[in-house]
Amino acid sequence: MTDQIQRCAWAGNTANMRDYHDTEWGVPERDGRALWEKLILDGFQAGLSWQTILNKRDAFREAFDGFDPVKIAKYDQAKVESLLQNPGIIRSRSKIEATIGNAKAYLKMEAAGEDFSAFCWSFVNGKPLMNAGPIPAKTPLSETVSAALKKRGFKFVGPVIVYAWMQAVGLVDDHTPTCFRRTAKQGE
Repeated sequence: MTDQIQRCAWAGNTANMRDYHDTEWGVPERDGRALWEKLILDGFQAGLSWQTILNKRDAFREAFDGFDPVKIAKYDQAKVESLLQNPGIIRSRSKIEATIGNAKAYLKMEAAGEDFSAFCWSFVNGKPLMNAGPIPAKTPLSETVSAALKKRGFKFVGPVIVYAWMQAVGLVDDHTPTCFRRTAKQGE
């Protein structure tokens, strides 16, 4: 039997990409720590396919202590070297070091009383934006969010990465008009 559901074309033919599309991508995420994890994973995706990251996501979660920013912020050079030897993740020194710095930036925001979820959702007034046109690689809004993250010390958060993350966490609804997820409530 063939799956007759219409999806965004990028969901492809693999079961894990279809499942990701159908259950996660574009669903509004309100948990600050989960938003941060997804931002880190989108940073690791830079230059790669999302399929690669999705295939390695469980290994990333294990290698990075469940994406606990408190633990990651304490990583030292020995831990970086250990991560560089882990074949289950993307072994990029700059991305690993950015993750450590991003954990520190996240915790600094928290210590200053700035909730990461409220920060993220403030850019869209608390409601997902519905994209009406062709899907862009970046937008003026993703440039604004990127600049705000960089100002807080985040790395690997350029406007293209940020826009992909905004799509993934539901800040923007970029499901194509014919996709069954386009009209779904998505937790709102």
